[in-house]
Amino acid sequence: MKKHASPQHCFPLLSIFFAIIPFSSSFDYHKALSNSLLYFETQRSGRLPHNQRVTWRDHSGLTDGLEQGVDLVGGYYDAGDNVKFGLPMAFTVTMLSWGVIEYGQYMASAGEYGHALEAIKWGTDYFIKAHTQPNVLWVQVGDGDTDHYCWQRPEDMTTSRQAYKIDETNPGSEVAGETAAAMAAASIVFRKTNPHYSHLLLHHAQQLFEFGDKYRGKYDKSVGVVSSYYPSVSGYQDELLWAALWLYRATDNHSYLNYVLKNALSFGGITWAISEFSWDVKYAGLQIIASMLLREEKNKVHKPTLEQYLSKAQHYLCACLHKNNGSNVDRTPGGLLYTRQWNNMQYVSNAAFLLTVYSDHLREANQQLNCHGELVGPEEILSFAKSQVDYILGANPMAMSYLVGYGPKYPTKVHHRGSSTESYKHDKGFIGCTQGYDGWYARPHPNPHVLVGALVGGPDVNDRFRDDRGNYVQTEACTYNTAPLVGVFAKLFGLESTELSSNPSLISSW
Repeated sequence: MKKHASPQHCFPLLSIFFAIIPFSSSFDYHKALSNSLLYFETQRSGRLPHNQRVTWRDHSGLTDGLEQGVDLVGGYYDAGDNVKFGLPMAFTVTMLSWGVIEYGQYMASAGEYGHALEAIKWGTDYFIKAHTQPNVLWVQVGDGDTDHYCWQRPEDMTTSRQAYKIDETNPGSEVAGETAAAMAAASIVFRKTNPHYSHLLLHHAQQLFEFGDKYRGKYDKSVGVVSSYYPSVSGYQDELLWAALWLYRATDNHSYLNYVLKNALSFGGITWAISEFSWDVKYAGLQIIASMLLREEKNKVHKPTLEQYLSKAQHYLCACLHKNNGSNVDRTPGGLLYTRQWNNMQYVSNAAFLLTVYSDHLREANQQLNCHGELVGPEEILSFAKSQVDYILGANPMAMSYLVGYGPKYPTKVHHRGSSTESYKHDKGFIGCTQGYDGWYARPHPNPHVLVGALVGGPDVNDRFRDDRGNYVQTEACTYNTAPLVGVFAKLFGLESTELSSNPSLISSW
């Protein structure tokens, strides 16, 4: 897959593109980008570094893995609880890495490139620890059932820190594949700035892929405690295809591409027409990446199979744009993509990212998207992606920013243990398991700490939102909600700042 052109090469083309995509000064994408990266520092587990910017957090989970004789300190808490779930954590890192690969130059212009790499490395450092043997990966720390029984900040938690692994006897191809994808994608990110680390990540990624492929099995059957929280509905075939594609991008080794081509039919890569993309269902993402390989001359020999991947990629993209014949993604009256009630924003942020990346691909290839005979240009696709981002930032019937800490109105009672209780640094008095529910969860007041950069679950199908700590369906945020937005915010910031520098006369018309 071709890399994106450097800024000095793409600006002349983009200046033409800008005239078609007007930008409103009502949203500060630079601020949104900065906020979104700050959120990952809030979700850190382990010993926090000296340059930690979220100062109300402190060290936590310092004995993780101790009972099992392995160092599992670090990583991320997935959402508002204190469990470290491997599959969504890996997907978070994959999407952060993909965003940097595509839009790192804009992050650098915004002064956020270093923070983006820190967010990725916090995850990959943990994955290196968790991959203790070629065919052993520790995939969870903590127990969701006991954790949800308590309302404690992570610095105080007294709940189980049992660690769970997959191995040859208890396979888990989904989480092995996604972790391989995350480390392969991250190896691309660090290739120039830290080549030794990049090589190490790639080594782990290749081992994990081989492990997940050789010992196939569903991870939620091997690790039963995860089945109530992050069950694998789509199975493991999509993760194996996804991992192989990222390894192909990282190595240019055709054995990985051949894997994607050989298993295209049996693994569902060219049969599943999907209208969602998430930590569980990777088909749309891998279909889009595979379809974009058609641009490279060396892949023309694989045109028949790659065109079938393209067909399924088009299904997803056209479904988001409401241009499929009857099988589109629903929308709220306010125009937000709506997949399902619980944490709908994860699907919105992922869609915005995939649409943005594909619009770039079409523009660079001088092509259009074919939606059942209707041709859609890259400018229309990017405009729709931008509409979803703007809805998130406040252009919605509630006039509410669903990115916490951004704008004048945002959720203040986020379902999040750490931010809803007093900072451990300010009050080291122990907060017991159920004491947190009595003293903090039930409080009618806003959380003591703003969970800056968190993307909450969002409004219902009618654009309604109830800001209540107990309304976890709408007010809980997750790392994989925000991760795709990092790249999109960077892209929109880059377009906006370049438009201003290329056309300063436009400022007076805003």
